[in-house]
Amino acid sequence: MAINNAKDSSDSGFRLPPSVANLAFDLELTIGFTVVALAFIYIPILSGTIIRTVLGLMMVLFVPGYALIAALFIRNKDIDYMERAALSFGLSIAIVPLIGLALNYTPWGIRLDPIVICLSIFTIACSLIANKRRQELSEAERFSIDFRPLYYQVKAYMIDGHTPFDRALSIVLVASMLLFVIVAAYVIVVPKQGETFTEFYILGPDGSANNYPLNFSQGDTKPIVVGVVNHEQRNVTYDLVIALNDSVNTTILHSETLELADNTTWEKTIGLMPGHTGTDMEMEFLLYKDGNLTSPYRECHVWVNVT
Repeated sequence: MAINNAKDSSDSGFRLPPSVANLAFDLELTIGFTVVALAFIYIPILSGTIIRTVLGLMMVLFVPGYALIAALFIRNKDIDYMERAALSFGLSIAIVPLIGLALNYTPWGIRLDPIVICLSIFTIACSLIANKRRQELSEAERFSIDFRPLYYQVKAYMIDGHTPFDRALSIVLVASMLLFVIVAAYVIVVPKQGETFTEFYILGPDGSANNYPLNFSQGDTKPIVVGVVNHEQRNVTYDLVIALNDSVNTTILHSETLELADNTTWEKTIGLMPGHTGTDMEMEFLLYKDGNLTSPYRECHVWVNVT
């Protein structure tokens, strides 16, 4: 009798592990939603749309909590749809600050990229764990989303509850979740107008707040760093004037006009050469805003000697 050593073609090639293959419908949606949210965050052509805000809101308020609930409660009889939805909201709100707290003790810190990456890894990992645990159960025991039972459960909670108190509690729960989502979306889409101000500073040649050039010889040029940071929440035109002032006259050492967009930093090393000798002369660094040259908007002062 011949022995057939040939292998079935279906046994050859790469196979996905059980935790990835045959993903449940709800877990496919969870992972797919995470991938789409990442695309809208990091692809430039998509990142400027309102869809990014909506997806980001769901990534913070619902998706991570749902993935964790899916990993913890894998049976149909563990909890029902309404409880899953409520717990998903609550756990998501708890998970995001905990991830931020953990990142605070790492070199990456609490920034957008580390938070997004960690939140995505957490969501995908919980989804894969949930799928693996479900595969160990019989098909009848596994939790799965079926829209007909979902409709009947919602109807039972909202209309056919055992007591009026149960119905009222369910309505309040759903209304609270909807109100929370609406308020959170409003706060993110329409942020509160913050304080407007401009940072103006001078630094020594080494970039630190000391070692300023205070002693000159006539004809010497010494550098100083001048910085402006616009937090006015709009584009602003500044006029920078550096003057040497003694008891007799004022000499303009440097002047220029800057146009800065909001949240933009301008920093420049400027060489200063006093034109006349004197002791304890005031060197003024004056910053004017929007063409108003009558009084400086910000100013810094140092006292120098020129021999």
